[in-house]
Amino acid sequence: MAMTDSEFHQLADEIFSQIENAVEYAIDEQDADVDVDASGGVLQIEFADGSKIVINKQEPLHQIWLATRFGGYHYNYVDGQWIDDRSGEQFNQVVQNAITKQSGLIIKF
Repeated sequence: MAMTDSEFHQLADEIFSQIENAVEYAIDEQDADVDVDASGGVLQIEFADGSKIVINKQEPLHQIWLATRFGGYHYNYVDGQWIDDRSGEQFNQVVQNAITKQSGLIIKF
């Protein structure tokens, strides 16, 4: 059965909140210079060197898109997880790795 728009937004908002909380916790624990901004279906994480990670909702496709310094990724919700539509990698792992590579900040969620 196809996902509804409201189901998509609920799932996407949950993962955005998890990321935001994990980054905020890591900032406090590791005394990092990182800015987190969530608005209008977009979550931006900006690091001390000016680089960013941008995560946004693509409602028409029911996808989450991730842009990092290392590439762009598109995720579909499959069997309870956000999975990259090309590599099959899990969203959480890719985000954690990208944040660490771009900033040295270690997050867990």
